[in-house]
Amino acid sequence: MKIVSASRVSQRIDSGAQSPQFSMSRMTKRAFSISALTLLLFYFASSAVAAVTSHTGTLPDGATFLIEVPSPWNGTLLLYSHGYVIPGSLNSAQDVGDPATGAFLLSNGFALAGSSYAHTGWAIQEALPDQIAVLDIFAALVGTPSRTIAWGHSLGGIITAGLIQRFPDRFDAALPMCGVLSGGVGTWNQALDSEFAFKTLLASGTSLQVVNITDPNTNLALAEGVLASAQATPQGKARFALSAALGDTPGWFNPASPEPAPKDFASREANQFLWASEVDFPFVFALRAELEFRAGGNPSWNTGVDYRKQLNRSVDREEVRALYKQAGLSLDADLDALNDAARITANPDSVDYLEQNIIFNGRINFPVLTLHTTGDGLVANQNESAYKDVVDEAGNQRWLRRTFVHRAGHCTFTPAETVTALQNLLERLNNGRWPDLDPSTLNAEAATLGPLNIAPPSFLRFEPAPFLRPFDTSDEHRCACEDGDSGLLQREF
Repeated sequence: MKIVSASRVSQRIDSGAQSPQFSMSRMTKRAFSISALTLLLFYFASSAVAAVTSHTGTLPDGATFLIEVPSPWNGTLLLYSHGYVIPGSLNSAQDVGDPATGAFLLSNGFALAGSSYAHTGWAIQEALPDQIAVLDIFAALVGTPSRTIAWGHSLGGIITAGLIQRFPDRFDAALPMCGVLSGGVGTWNQALDSEFAFKTLLASGTSLQVVNITDPNTNLALAEGVLASAQATPQGKARFALSAALGDTPGWFNPASPEPAPKDFASREANQFLWASEVDFPFVFALRAELEFRAGGNPSWNTGVDYRKQLNRSVDREEVRALYKQAGLSLDADLDALNDAARITANPDSVDYLEQNIIFNGRINFPVLTLHTTGDGLVANQNESAYKDVVDEAGNQRWLRRTFVHRAGHCTFTPAETVTALQNLLERLNNGRWPDLDPSTLNAEAATLGPLNIAPPSFLRFEPAPFLRPFDTSDEHRCACEDGDSGLLQREF
């Protein structure tokens, strides 16, 4: 199988090895950058507060690790799980998402640790044992922490949730940020819905592959060409908006710009186009091949999905209806075409692989605080609904709280917002009850952190919509697979 080259995909996506992001577009990164000189001055000024001992090395499977311990150490260890790294990119160990946050935490006595994971891509299979191995090394080199907190961004968010599910005795709390908390099966199924609509309505006469991708580079180039052509006509924009709605893609892309008005459908579709062309298409039409290689086949299916119902549940439904009307197209006819089209079944062994890497059971028994931006077009904020649902079903809602930042972009939190979330999680550990997580309180707390505010604090009260394709441990082995077995395909709300 051909693996996507780093140079090809990195034209639009930054490697998770270089930032906390699962993947951040060039525009997002430019808009959210700060002065390098300011950052360095703050970093060295903060680092001077405490001496830091660093430990590095290589695990038996080839993963590298990084451990940093300040003196004095306050006894708390933060185990960081980094985001997706594009195959072929530099894969270095990381113990924090950004240097300003790291400097602040070290200067306040927190130890930091993390690994590179043995491989790149959808590396959950390697990340879980590699991260636990780092904890063992830390205990041998430094000592046993008084408490250990798991945290991470994006793919690192799903790894964080996976760590506390698989190894609950090793942790005291967790902070998954912009995490893929719908689990592996649900997130790739929802991606398939968008791919399927795009292929059916805009690329039906082409060789575009939505699963079992054999040539990722060529497939991505074909998808991008079709997308560019679609964006040139009102009809193409409407049909693309329908495909984007099946993934709940937000209509806000640039964190430096205000969110378009709810009924500014033209601007919202233009922003969805940017998400697709700059960020999402490389994952769904190219990097899906890396997952399929790991899983030994296609782990996604859409048999039994009613796309009319899916659109009705989407946060983008009014936009789609308006754009179809403006384009003079029949939305009913296109929804009929989607529902009548030949469906995609999954390889059962591949589904088993993705269930293991990973889906959730909601069994948490210590504090978990999540953090997500509202305008995240790669890992939609509705992932938070999927995780809350399974935690609630398990009767553990007292342990979970969610916080949201009103900003476009994937993982575009300021260091101040990150530290504020962590401080509130620590307060929950210290006091045995959740502190006031009202957005005004959180914004006031973040504002006190001075240089860590590279943008105004933007916590807000927010309730995400339901995740469109939920799948957790209560749904195991209920898929439309190639052997003909079928069962519950999605839950109705």
